[in-house]
Amino acid sequence: ELPPSEFMQVADSTWLVLSVVSNGREPPGCQATGVTKIARSVIAPLAEHHVSVLMLSTYQTDFILVRERDLPVVIHTLAGEFDIYKEESGECVPVTCDDVSNGFLKPKPAASPTLHPVQSPQTRFCVLTVAPDTLPAIATMLIDVLFYSHGPPWDAAAGSQDLDSITFFSFSLIEGYISIVMDAETQKRFPSDLLLTSSTGELWRMVRIGGQPLGFDECGIVAQIAEPLAAADISAYYISTFNFDHALVPEEGIAEVIQLLQQRQESSR
Repeated sequence: ELPPSEFMQVADSTWLVLSVVSNGREPPGCQATGVTKIARSVIAPLAEHHVSVLMLSTYQTDFILVRERDLPVVIHTLAGEFDIYKEESGECVPVTCDDVSNGFLKPKPAASPTLHPVQSPQTRFCVLTVAPDTLPAIATMLIDVLFYSHGPPWDAAAGSQDLDSITFFSFSLIEGYISIVMDAETQKRFPSDLLLTSSTGELWRMVRIGGQPLGFDECGIVAQIAEPLAAADISAYYISTFNFDHALVPEEGIAEVIQLLQQRQESSR
């Protein structure tokens, strides 16, 4: 419904959403699992089979987006580990490899992925949710923050490796559930009694992947971050965007995360 505009870029792919539950052999409705827990079972195998993914964490769960044209490869890659369902008219229907075998080509071995630089700004972030019925109370402030107060830092040098802070605000509305990521200073502008967070109220730090826009064709970008964190049992909140990927980790673990990623960079040289 959005009118064409010279100011709006649209990727040429249509994407489908995968939601991974905690036990791949259980029917839908099980507890969803986090990014680092699916790093080895989903993210890494898809990267090895040349499947590019977008990752979207929310307050409630995590989603993997894959291009529609890659669905046959996705099904064949994951069918050995998971029972796979598709949604039809609100019902979950089992999917078999035979359903998507048309056009499936066995992928060639993947080349070693590019290890992109990571930046870790000093900004501290909050991961929040809002009850839908309280959204009108903050709607005006939300619009101001999203579209007016924090415009992109056009004067910042693209690819700067020494960012002290980063402008980042994420709002998602998925099946009625709202998730918001904002920096701790921006949070102070909102009524504290309407923004809900975990009981610990923990703050998060970010690593941003890529010194320049990443595009959508390269595989293994999410795995570059998720696999080392999974091996170290560090939780993460991951958001892919049009230009860059962002992983948020608990503030107390940022030093270990940076060390892990630096070691990975050095070992690849």
